[in-house]
Amino acid sequence: MTQKDNIYSEYRERVADFAFDENVAAVFDDMIRRSVPGYATVIAMSKVFAEHYVQANTVCYDLGCSLGASTLAMRKGINKPGCRIVAVDNSGSMVLRCREIMANDVSDVPVDVQLADIQDVMIENASMVVMNFTLQFLSPDKRDALIQIIYDGLRPGGILLLSEKTIFDDSDKQTFETDMYHAFKQLMGYSALEVAQKRKALEKVLLPETLETHRRRLKSTGFEKIYLWFQCFNFMSLAAFKG
Repeated sequence: MTQKDNIYSEYRERVADFAFDENVAAVFDDMIRRSVPGYATVIAMSKVFAEHYVQANTVCYDLGCSLGASTLAMRKGINKPGCRIVAVDNSGSMVLRCREIMANDVSDVPVDVQLADIQDVMIENASMVVMNFTLQFLSPDKRDALIQIIYDGLRPGGILLLSEKTIFDDSDKQTFETDMYHAFKQLMGYSALEVAQKRKALEKVLLPETLETHRRRLKSTGFEKIYLWFQCFNFMSLAAFKG
């Protein structure tokens, strides 16, 4: 049963940096659905993208899998033979719960849930790679190298789904999008205190970039087709294809 996220409901004199620990893992499903506008759509469409683009006898990757929502969606969408999924996260608490969830899911598609740094994972023979709200937690100076590893490991025609929180160069737009996002979180039941303390916890951990920065990185890596298929406030998702 999903637990309600009330981690930041009480005032704290000092707000520690956000970490994907046991407390977060216990409420993660509730937390992310109430914190990321359009999250349910992004996850649901992972199934649809898998139906259309996963190739036979290939590997699919869920990098930064958390509790495995994207893995489950891909698993339901894969309709080609000989496929398997590698789901990776560096949080032991997340991996433990993810393995339990996968064990209770009935499917013919094998899933290997790995406790590892996504930068250390060898991407091979891939036709679909998903990073839903993961790259933003990686140091910016390491992002180019990871995207290159993913591109090199994709087969021709392979797809990368990249979902991220973004920022905007235009200050007025940034203010508008941020204000509306905070209003969304309060609509989802978070108090002003919870919003403020969560934001403080994330400010040195989650480091967003502009949409154009993501586009330039993907293009310079070699991705030929890059489509913005979803955006809600300062959250977006890109579909990038290897030629």
